[in-house]
Amino acid sequence: MALRRSKLIFLLCVLSHALIAIAGKSYYDILQVPRGASDEQIKRAYRKLALKYHPDKNQGNEEANKKFAEMSNAYEVLSDSEKRNIYDKYGEEGLKQHAASGGGGGGMNIQDIFRNFFGGGPMEEEEKIVKGDDVIVELDATLEDLYMGGSLKVWREKNIIKLAPGKRRCNCRNEVYHRQVGPGMFQQMTEQVCEQCPNVKYEREGNFITVDIEKGMQDGQEVVFYEDGEPIIDGEAGDLRFRIHTAPHDHFRREGNDLHTTGQALVGFEKTIKHLDDHLVDISSKGITKPKDIKKFKGEGMPLHFSTKKGDLYVTFEILFPTTLTEDQKTQIKTILN
Repeated sequence: MALRRSKLIFLLCVLSHALIAIAGKSYYDILQVPRGASDEQIKRAYRKLALKYHPDKNQGNEEANKKFAEMSNAYEVLSDSEKRNIYDKYGEEGLKQHAASGGGGGGMNIQDIFRNFFGGGPMEEEEKIVKGDDVIVELDATLEDLYMGGSLKVWREKNIIKLAPGKRRCNCRNEVYHRQVGPGMFQQMTEQVCEQCPNVKYEREGNFITVDIEKGMQDGQEVVFYEDGEPIIDGEAGDLRFRIHTAPHDHFRREGNDLHTTGQALVGFEKTIKHLDDHLVDISSKGITKPKDIKKFKGEGMPLHFSTKKGDLYVTFEILFPTTLTEDQKTQIKTILN
């Protein structure tokens, strides 16, 4: 009877695991590693994804935040040999039962996992992965694109790693072994061991990259294409970073989230100016306008990045005096002044 009951519980756990696998991605799928991945493969996969989807780099992006939470949860399980063993056999339901029975329940905070991995925790001394150079491109964006959002196509050339004839020594590591030098006497030796891998070479290739300009981006902000920088053999490619700068504009000047422009007037006037998205802003005045007067138009500046708010528009009025007057104009001025 007890044996029959044990088999029934086991079958229920297996069925539960199968249903979970069908319902959503497995932890291995989330980290993009095979089921038999080594601890080192799991660490490398988490590191790459964590740098890409960390909330600090994806503010306001709910999808990225969700992915960051999912992969941190997956890493917490797969990096723990006991939890991984339970997950492999019985799935998430098995982990829940393990936690409920007091087997290391609550887990780590997502930010704690990230901190421990990248610094300040026991993983700080982990061997660093070799990475290629980052490529930084200074990119001018129009004020219109920074106001409304837009995109730019940029031609990019870089080295590509291609297969080449022959073999090469790669993934070299030191291995320790012991050699017997006499009865009951052993000597510890260290030997460098290298795998034989297919040979590779660099080739130059180019393609167009679409750089999305988000509304309200500030000078110096970057659009990052992860692992699209310079490649390196037996390591990870660097990142391609487009550093945004506001291009000069014919009518507006940007200062942070505010816009500045100039208008021309002497006395009361009616006038509109065309904004960056072609809507009209009424800058009319009923009184006398003094030279260098500045008028503020609230909410008519640049949009704030990842916000519905906007900065302000400042119009500085320049007074243009006529260089010549007709006789009739001279008479009118004399009448006014007298």
